[in-house]
Amino acid sequence: MDELDLLKKDWKKDDNNFPKLSYNEIYKMILKKSSSIVKWIFIISLLEFAFWTFISFFLKDTESMKRFNQYDADAVLIPLMIAGYIILGYFFYLFFKNYKTISVTDNAKILMENILKTRKTVKQYVAFNLIYLVISTIVVLFLEFDRDQQVIDQVNQAAANGEAFKFYTGIIIATVLLLAAAIGLLLFFYWLVYGILLKRLNKNYKELKKLEV
Repeated sequence: MDELDLLKKDWKKDDNNFPKLSYNEIYKMILKKSSSIVKWIFIISLLEFAFWTFISFFLKDTESMKRFNQYDADAVLIPLMIAGYIILGYFFYLFFKNYKTISVTDNAKILMENILKTRKTVKQYVAFNLIYLVISTIVVLFLEFDRDQQVIDQVNQAAANGEAFKFYTGIIIATVLLLAAAIGLLLFFYWLVYGILLKRLNKNYKELKKLEV
């Protein structure tokens, strides 16, 4: 039971030694908690971006990345990367905007609307990251089949042996399994971090609904 629950319990008592909390006092506590949660959503999204940026920087000198850089695929990769950064930047802006909006809200109904808007933004952010992962994987796979000479030789060898279907099936199955594992890990991370924050935010939303009754 958190601080607000304890104070609400005291507020409802008829015979206690503590001053009862008014509607405005409880509202301000919910507002403060909601503002703090949305601020952490914004901070964690930035930390997540910094983490993946560090990982990509750390992996840029690996053999696989050096081979991939030889594909001369900037015309495809750069627009994809720019689009990803622009959309992520837009989500960061929305998270910050939601935080600032909630921080200065002085109406319970508007606060409830902003909480719902924040939850929707987080879900869209998670969906975008997963969709971008799938699209990036498909693009990379296409480039490897189109420009990696080692892969092209394997395809030609499989075709010469009459095993092209088997070869492509194996690649597709392996890709789907790896994607499923990656998406599963990401979903677990998002559930562990954003899911907990959204659950707390949803609890605040329910408390506001009770105040409005």
